Amino acid sequence: MKIDLHTLGPLVALIALVILGAALNSSFLAPANITNVLARSAFIGLIAVGMTFVITAGGLDLSVGSMAAFLAGVAIIAMNVALPGLGSNWGTILLGMAVAVLGGIVAGYLNGALITKARIEPFIVTLGTMGIFRSLVTWLADGGTLSLDYGLRTLYRPVYYGGIGWITWPIIAFAMVAVLGEWIMRHSRFGRHVEAIGSNDRVARYSAIDVNRVRLLTYVLLGALVGIAVVLYVPRLGSASGSTGVLWELEAIAAVIIGGTALKGGRGRVWGTVVGVLILSLIDNILNLADLVSPYLNGAIQGVIIVLAVVLQREKRAAEER
Repeated sequence: MKIDLHTLGPLVALIALVILGAALNSSFLAPANITNVLARSAFIGLIAVGMTFVITAGGLDLSVGSMAAFLAGVAIIAMNVALPGLGSNWGTILLGMAVAVLGGIVAGYLNGALITKARIEPFIVTLGTMGIFRSLVTWLADGGTLSLDYGLRTLYRPVYYGGIGWITWPIIAFAMVAVLGEWIMRHSRFGRHVEAIGSNDRVARYSAIDVNRVRLLTYVLLGALVGIAVVLYVPRLGSASGSTGVLWELEAIAAVIIGGTALKGGRGRVWGTVVGVLILSLIDNILNLADLVSPYLNGAIQGVIIVLAVVLQREKRAAEER
């Protein structure tokens, strides 16, 4: 039985990072630190699962970080506006949650429609909407910060900090979405169509697959997951600004590529994406605990990781073609 090192590589790297972290700092494996790492991973993880479907289908979305900031701002405004009429209760919070998720679906549909119906390149569309969403939330906040009412923030906090034992709700939500996403990718018609389109969209059309519809649905799915991530993110700080979600798109794409999903599409691994998310989170956590480099260099480190992951993918593809 031949072992595919390219497939198992991310898992081996994850195990190595756990060993390294434990060796560098005795508090690395403390339950509080593990919970913190997993909870912070959940936001990017939810988005990265959706990004896996988009990239597998041959697409790309650079707007997810800005979209998250905009949705968080709109959800906070909706809850604050509804507060006098509905009161400080879960009805008001559920309204904000619905605004975030439905807003994500609409934003994802907008991206997908421009790509599939207007036939504009994904890079151009999402680069444009990235700027639009970021500017809109900055405008809504008047250059400052949008803050949730204190009473609502106190009531909403358990959605991020609460859970079952030490397993918080963001971790549970990420785990559920990851399992469902892996099942859809591996065992559903939609997942098979996504991979077929990413491999060769022309052949997929000849196979009676509605290419535009499937691609549009991948962006709608991604937008919905951005909305769910926002639902879990807002109670953490209770605020949103123009700096919210900065570099989330880089982290999500990095996690997808590290996990083994082909950048050019055609092969998607949701489980690999989960491993990629954990790898990035552990690297960040280890650097902070060990104080090895400045936290301002985290973006640079992630960029290097993306480049290395793409290089390894190309080497694998070249080896397969020989």
